[in-house]
Amino acid sequence: MQPMALAPPVAPSLRGASLHDGVATRLRMMMFEQELLPGQWIDEKALATEWQISRTPLREALKVLAAEGLVELVPQRGCRVVELDDHDAEQLFPVMAMLEGRCAGEATRQMNDASRAELRHWHEELERHAEAGDRDGYYRANHEFHSLVQRLAGNRWLARCTGDLRRFVRLMRGRQLLMPGRMQASIGEHRELLAALLASDAERAERAMHDHLMAQLVALKALRDQEAQETYAKAHPNA
Repeated sequence: MQPMALAPPVAPSLRGASLHDGVATRLRMMMFEQELLPGQWIDEKALATEWQISRTPLREALKVLAAEGLVELVPQRGCRVVELDDHDAEQLFPVMAMLEGRCAGEATRQMNDASRAELRHWHEELERHAEAGDRDGYYRANHEFHSLVQRLAGNRWLARCTGDLRRFVRLMRGRQLLMPGRMQASIGEHRELLAALLASDAERAERAMHDHLMAQLVALKALRDQEAQETYAKAHPNA
């Protein structure tokens, strides 16, 4: 199997099945790549000018994203990217841990030589980025690995639930990797997960994936506490 190079995401064309679908796809990617930040107001006029489209398909796209929960339509003010708080993370990650754990367990029953090779490939990408300390590269390879496990499960209902919620996890864009030592801990968790998947050990794979997601929540909480301490120290240098 030829190795698959990990390339930066390419902005999707605005000319798809329908213009507003293409616009919605591009806006999602901008949010996931944090070109549009959580809480940021979306400048419809500027985007319409830059993309050389009317504001009608842009507004239709924003309605789609609002229905998905990714943006908030504010009367008389416009539209802004949703901002997830600590409470959202504490509720979201246990659900994702349950769903992605189930994906990993079901994926073990679908293993063949091709899927094993693909899993190994993306794990090697993770190892390479972890060794280089490349947080963005690690984040992207991690997304590909998790998406592959979801596909390998072969359960369209599970894929639908997991995919819908993964959008919100992607808004955080691997923020937990900012915690010192987190990337090395994460690659260790992935080694355990890969071993379970390759061994077709469903129970072990489900547990490993569940624990991996919950470890991300723990890291997010630790990062939040660290940032709060740093903010306090700056505000009270003589404390």
